[in-house]
Amino acid sequence: MVTDMRLVGWVFISLAVPLGHAQGEVYKCPDATGRPTYTNVKRDTVGKNCTLVSKEVSVVPAQAPTRATPSSASSSTSATRNENRRKILESELQNEHQLLADAKQRLAEEEGIRTGDERNYAKVQERLRPYHQTVDQHTKNIEQLRGELGRIR
Repeated sequence: MVTDMRLVGWVFISLAVPLGHAQGEVYKCPDATGRPTYTNVKRDTVGKNCTLVSKEVSVVPAQAPTRATPSSASSSTSATRNENRRKILESELQNEHQLLADAKQRLAEEEGIRTGDERNYAKVQERLRPYHQTVDQHTKNIEQLRGELGRIR
């Protein structure tokens, strides 16, 4: 009975030990550019500067790197972004036109007013300076908005 147990033990041990001990060995071998390659075939390591990495390594092939290419999705996103930007700029341009018209009207109203202490024209110009600056600022804003719109169309 003892010999039968020993026989059963040897059977289990022989089944647990893999056949072909070299099949589980993995070698790391540098190629001509220095990039490591891995192999489990012993004859592929002959004449190369290979090192034994491990006897049990799971090797998963790497995925090929994908190249970034402009897709139709990114171009449609860009087109949508440009369209939204154009709408915003047109809205701002319309608003600036209205503000310019209001500023010109206020300037004209102020130019028609003469107070008793403004006999000197320099005092009139000083009083009207902020109105002229407002008109100039809205005119510059309109020019800049038109330039921006011209660049995205």
